[in-house]
Amino acid sequence: MIGDMIRYRRKEKGLTLSELSRQTGVSKSYLSYLERNMKRNPSIEIVKRIFLILDLPLSSLMTQDRVINHVQFKHKQNSH
Repeated sequence: MIGDMIRYRRKEKGLTLSELSRQTGVSKSYLSYLERNMKRNPSIEIVKRIFLILDLPLSSLMTQDRVINHVQFKHKQNSH
């Protein structure tokens, strides 16, 4: 999920939530919700700001969604 990707990359870059918050202008509490996957639909503007600082391509979201949707679809097929 997006939160896992953000947390992993933030830690990989050696940033704290406070530092990422300061650099993106996104509150620390909001970032924390995102990282714990509690905020499901962040705005694209917020995602862009975070991804820019973390050097993550926006295209990784599309790839991730396709993989997740494919896995969910396969799971539903196998459940029947």
